[in-house]
Amino acid sequence: MIVLIASNRPKPESIERITDQERGDLFRSMVAYTGTYNFDGNQVEHHVDVSWNEVWNGTLLKLNAVRDRDRLTYTTAPIPFAGDGKISVTTLTWERLK
Repeated sequence: MIVLIASNRPKPESIERITDQERGDLFRSMVAYTGTYNFDGNQVEHHVDVSWNEVWNGTLLKLNAVRDRDRLTYTTAPIPFAGDGKISVTTLTWERLK
């Protein structure tokens, strides 16, 4: 399961008073999905079962991966960024805490 959120996410006043604009801003400031994955040492493939965006459901997300001890770095191919649709290359670094 992957849940990524922007550090500067907006915080609506309350659930009862949230506006459609605020809902959209929250949606665009996160990525979340779940499914199985394969890792061959150079590439990770995420088989997306359920995601925050229906467009990703049932897709295969391929990411280049480099492992250096307790750090794993993913890099996407140039793809539309989930938040705004602009073509982007995204790099994610995961580090195992001890």
